[in-house]
Amino acid sequence: QVQLVESGGGLVQPGGSLRLSCAASGRTFGSYVMGWFRQVPGKEREFVAGVTRTGGRTYYADSVKGRFTISRDNAKNTVYLQMNSLKPEDTAVYYCAADLSSVISRGIYEYDYWGQGTQVTVSS
Repeated sequence: QVQLVESGGGLVQPGGSLRLSCAASGRTFGSYVMGWFRQVPGKEREFVAGVTRTGGRTYYADSVKGRFTISRDNAKNTVYLQMNSLKPEDTAVYYCAADLSSVISRGIYEYDYWGQGTQVTVSS
């Protein structure tokens, strides 16, 4: 199993940038597909980005493609989400998740482990 802890959230102006980090415990980090999700009050948690075990392939929601970049450093047991050109509609709690799979999934129920979330607020 793996334990996940997100960090890097905060308040940023529209057009600004943030870099989220997700630190994982254990020796099996490289066995998991990693994903980033986000959730706002009253709405379902939605997929943002995913990366395969070695970082060779990525997948993004249409709403963030071209603005966000997911990456991972298995030597550091960490996955990142670089967020550029942020918009107010990006405001949400962002969660990282781990899936013991070789295929990136957009479904929340496919993921086995979740972090506690970190708040991102985009506002003037």
